[in-house]
Amino acid sequence: MHVLFVIDPLPRLKAYKDSSVAMMRALVARGHTLSVALQGDLFIDGGVVYAASTPIELVDGADLHGHDWWRDAGDMRDVRLADYDAVVMRKDPPFDMEYVYSTHMLEYAQAQGAKVFNDPAAIRNHPEKLAITEFTDVAAPTLVTRDMARLRAFHAKHQDVIVKPLDGMGGTGIFRLQAQEPNLGAILETLTDNGQRTIMAQRYIPEIVQGDKRILLIGGEPVPYALARIPLAGETRGNLAAGGRGVAQPLSTRDAEIAKRVASTLAARGLLLVGLDVIGEYVTEVNVTSPTCFVEITEQTGFDVADMFAAALERAVAA
Repeated sequence: MHVLFVIDPLPRLKAYKDSSVAMMRALVARGHTLSVALQGDLFIDGGVVYAASTPIELVDGADLHGHDWWRDAGDMRDVRLADYDAVVMRKDPPFDMEYVYSTHMLEYAQAQGAKVFNDPAAIRNHPEKLAITEFTDVAAPTLVTRDMARLRAFHAKHQDVIVKPLDGMGGTGIFRLQAQEPNLGAILETLTDNGQRTIMAQRYIPEIVQGDKRILLIGGEPVPYALARIPLAGETRGNLAAGGRGVAQPLSTRDAEIAKRVASTLAARGLLLVGLDVIGEYVTEVNVTSPTCFVEITEQTGFDVADMFAAALERAVAA
């Protein structure tokens, strides 16, 4: 297969731990070829969706801590997305209007014969915070609103809650509001922009001290290990970007139940790769844009997550 990755600039990637790079390496190991394009390289001309893309090769034995792990294998050229065997959308958030426009272009490319993963309409229709509201039986008590009175009532009911913006990533903008929070009003006013921006509130889950687990679903099947992202002492957020420590562990019985509950539903919608965030007994987010943690799980357990993804991609393209 010739696979196009729509991705962030390669020099910005930390190749030694980047899940997209792990995907590339697994695909090359299976004999496939690669090209890359930036989000801004997508365009429509005469109704046809193209990417100004560059073929690349991975450098054998390269130091993945450096920037010489790949090289161009040809000149940049305009290629119809439908001419690739697969297009893998791995542009990181923010999920802004430019991202939305990209999903529209990728969806148009599908109508022209392109095979895009994850499905662009499914990405667009599954905002990562809101998606849990479809699975209330396995989700923590949650409120989505910009109404200050409702947020205050939710806090009064549960006493200890997490509030966060709907478009954040890496733990940004997340606050824990305990029972006697003196800055309750100021925090809610700031996050909601004085009632102009919708946010999410969830009941605090004390099992966060044991880790915010990332469970990966690939082709409708769970990876048998999760990465528990354990917060720093005194920190509420387990996100690796916020200093959390990643510890791989086998899925618990409850983890497997949650994965089974949502996996087939999401896979049927064209979501080849999903990252569930699970704390204790509850799923707290459904990540569909560019789920990570491939490398950490593989290094700690020996289970090759990227190869599982590559095999699932092959099956999806052949289907």
